Amino acid sequence: MDLLPDLWRHEYWLPPGITWRDMEQMQECPRPRDLLFALPLALGFIVLRLLFDRVVAPPLGRCVGLRNRLRMAVAPSTKLESFYTQQNRQPSQSDIISLMAQCDKTQRQIETWFRHRRNQDRPSYTKRFCEACWRFFFYLIAFLAGLATLINKSWFWDQRECWTGYPQQPIERAHFWYYQLELGFYLSLLLCVSVDVKRKDFKEQVIHHIATIFLLGFSYCSNYVRIGTLVMLLHDSSDFLLESAKMFNYGTGWRKTCDTLFVIFAAVFLVTRLVVFPSKIIHTTLVLSMEVFEPFAGYYFFNILLMVLQALHVFWAVLILRMANKFLFLGKLDKDERSDEESELEEEEDDKGEGEEKDEEGECCWERSKDALNSKLKMLSKSFVLKNLTNHRAAIVSKMRKAR
Repeated sequence: MDLLPDLWRHEYWLPPGITWRDMEQMQECPRPRDLLFALPLALGFIVLRLLFDRVVAPPLGRCVGLRNRLRMAVAPSTKLESFYTQQNRQPSQSDIISLMAQCDKTQRQIETWFRHRRNQDRPSYTKRFCEACWRFFFYLIAFLAGLATLINKSWFWDQRECWTGYPQQPIERAHFWYYQLELGFYLSLLLCVSVDVKRKDFKEQVIHHIATIFLLGFSYCSNYVRIGTLVMLLHDSSDFLLESAKMFNYGTGWRKTCDTLFVIFAAVFLVTRLVVFPSKIIHTTLVLSMEVFEPFAGYYFFNILLMVLQALHVFWAVLILRMANKFLFLGKLDKDERSDEESELEEEEDDKGEGEEKDEEGECCWERSKDALNSKLKMLSKSFVLKNLTNHRAAIVSKMRKAR
């Protein structure tokens, strides 16, 4: 606070008539400096995740029959590799023509090389499974722990109790750790976002992580802890279902289990994010809180962040409804609507390319067989002609000898 006094003015963070000195006089009061503890927690989560990916996830992957797609090796080519890494992963037609002249390769060979090269950079099913498995365990533990600490609290059943005595509400030790662990986890996700699997909603995921971090940090400093714990519990209630469905989706022979988990997840998500969140959480912070204090800067900031989360909920709900529509009409889930479009197209191209390569190999084998057959026929015909000429010559010599 001493470093940025203008930022920490009590008018921004606390209701009118309340100062930081009033908050410090209360025992078990949340203090902004407590948030610094989330930084080492985030680093600890990253280290723990690395260990989890190497020790826990592989045996679980074997249990669900995890199998990676076979990836074709690419022939080493300095010029093609340089173009791939420095210019474009998907060359245009003019680029292909230029590369044909530089590398002395056909168009099909260059297209196949780039397709296989992109395939090598795509995240494997093992990496996707490890990521889903790690998130599943955290969200499940966080949900169960949060539910255990909140189910006997008055504000869990009556949201008006969130504002009783606000902002001078003591924070319990269990809720302190609930906040710290959730904040540390989302900080670790933001730090690892560049190496995690990138999907179509990559930008939305980054916005979600940032909004969640700001929401947790601000709600803790302004002692919106009671409503903050409800927001975290509401989100964790559906997140672990999504990650469990993804885990079984990457396995083999778990299609019905995956479909069942997705249906349960879709129902829980749509109810909690599109019904409970706006009708209970946003209504509580936007309307019911005004019965206790007058609006201040933090009130608007906190509600704006909740609106951002609600907009993301609507975006993801549309994707989920698309998948549900396919499930109802096709009877199964073909793919994750959040998956990377480029990755899906490349998988289809790989399947098509592999079929074309097999056809080409078959044609090449037939050509070689035909050439060998023609060569043998030529040899046979030559030997037959030579034999006939030899016999004819022998007959003529025999007749000449008789004539003499």
